[in-house]
Amino acid sequence: MANTLDLPCKRSFLPVDWHLHRWEDAAVWYKQLEERDLSRTDSFEAFLRDRSALESALDEDLAWRYIRMTCNTEDEQLRAEYEFFIGSIYPEMAPWTDRLNRKMLAAVPDGYASDPALALWVRRVEAEIRLYRYENISLITELKQLESRYGAIAGAMSVQFDGQELTIPQAGVLLKSPDRTVREQVWHLMAERRGQDAEVLDELMDRLVDLRHRIALGAGFDSYIPYRFLELGRFDYDSTDCLAFHEAIRTMVLPVCDRFHADRAGRLDLDRLRPWDTRAEPADCLALTPFSSEEQLVERSIRAFGAIDPYFGDCLHTMREMGHFDLYSRKGKAPGGYNYPLMETGAPFIFMNAAGTIEDLETMMHEGGHAVHSFLTCGLPLGAYRQLPSETAELASMSMELLAMEQYSVFFDRADEVRRARYEQLQRSLSVLPWIAAIDMFQHWLYANPGHTRVERTAQWVDIAARFGGNGVDWSQLDSQLGRQWQSQLHLFEVPFYYIEYGFAQLGALAVWKRRQELGADALADYRAALALGQTRSVREVYARAGVVFGAEPEGIRSLLRFVEGYLEDLGYL
Repeated sequence: MANTLDLPCKRSFLPVDWHLHRWEDAAVWYKQLEERDLSRTDSFEAFLRDRSALESALDEDLAWRYIRMTCNTEDEQLRAEYEFFIGSIYPEMAPWTDRLNRKMLAAVPDGYASDPALALWVRRVEAEIRLYRYENISLITELKQLESRYGAIAGAMSVQFDGQELTIPQAGVLLKSPDRTVREQVWHLMAERRGQDAEVLDELMDRLVDLRHRIALGAGFDSYIPYRFLELGRFDYDSTDCLAFHEAIRTMVLPVCDRFHADRAGRLDLDRLRPWDTRAEPADCLALTPFSSEEQLVERSIRAFGAIDPYFGDCLHTMREMGHFDLYSRKGKAPGGYNYPLMETGAPFIFMNAAGTIEDLETMMHEGGHAVHSFLTCGLPLGAYRQLPSETAELASMSMELLAMEQYSVFFDRADEVRRARYEQLQRSLSVLPWIAAIDMFQHWLYANPGHTRVERTAQWVDIAARFGGNGVDWSQLDSQLGRQWQSQLHLFEVPFYYIEYGFAQLGALAVWKRRQELGADALADYRAALALGQTRSVREVYARAGVVFGAEPEGIRSLLRFVEGYLEDLGYL
């Protein structure tokens, strides 16, 4: 029986009944912080705590505005409330953040470097000061407003099939149909619907690339790439490490993915897969259905997480008690899925677009891993330590996907379904890596060539897709669909360069899972201890605490591939 957790995050500094209705509601507290004397260590530490409390409250206010907007993109009032924060609050916050950053740096006590958590925060504050330009505030405000448009465009997409209106995620379920005619028809309906907005999305990308490039130039950078890497706090690696990742995936992982495609083609009795075949199973192989409702998904997830570690189950149970789930697809919801940390109260919110598929189970385990990470860090004393870098956040989520395979009997009744679900999970864990490499390489090209035309952009994507598409899927006579394939990737529009993290984290997650298979409870304890560090240690140190190595080291990848292939052979696959 799961328990409800007592969250340590309580409102401090601000009044209990504080709400943000206008900028002045926050300004008075910024002014109070700016006027403080920080000459004593105790006053400096109080400043850090109170600044954290203020910024956590503002962060959570924005979080709820974003959550409500993405849950219902058709509600103009919800969009207006989100855009009020972006258009009216953020421009006022930015210069105050810079002033508090400078005040903090000027008052850091001697010997702060002996505190690794504070030293890491100081490094991030120095980066923020390096990036800040007052002249860029209006451009960043415009950029944030533009980035939110992708969700509304994609959330409005639906298709008519067999007398029903289906969202894109709902239609995607039919790509598992054993009837190839149905799969092909649905795939083309989805492609045609996306094609209706192709020009709109091209125009949106034009504007995003231009704005991001201008912001980088305004901050004194030659291109958006180094600007964004610094903004993301990538102190542990740079673009050369990304390029090494691309090459390692292309040469070592892509051949394994080709084997997966060949296996599926053989089971479907096809010479070669077409794009509408990549998720299909033979007619005598029923689709895996791990749940049939949102309530069942939540209940089974709580049981599965609790079996891995009772605390993990308590985390999801607490979220259910708080109403922090919106999981099923419906028209008007933004696409994708996320776990949104709530920095003041501690318990996060999970959003996704489920339709009852095995991929939805993966998403729930993934976002649940993020949620557990949020709970494990919510007791850290400062918000800066709870703001998780993507590389460690995704290690938490992707590892949970694999750790949860041990509990698949919670979702499936038959042993053969459990084996198949594990095979599909591992197949997806490896198959996503070439796509990640392709998207990251594409982003590097976009911002290294900010003046490119749409024709050049399409040609570049087609070239990259050919490098990372392998030999398993035939895209002949589908040139236009392939050319705009990148438009389905939300990250390119909303969170640029936030994607390679999934690749590094997937390699780390496979290593965490491998250790769990080999060492049992000790590996799980290391994983949990690593997540609890939050951002009090560097990315490489967090990975090391989990017992794994950060990066795309070739011999490490070979070892992981050998282990996965051996595991799949034991399951009766490959």
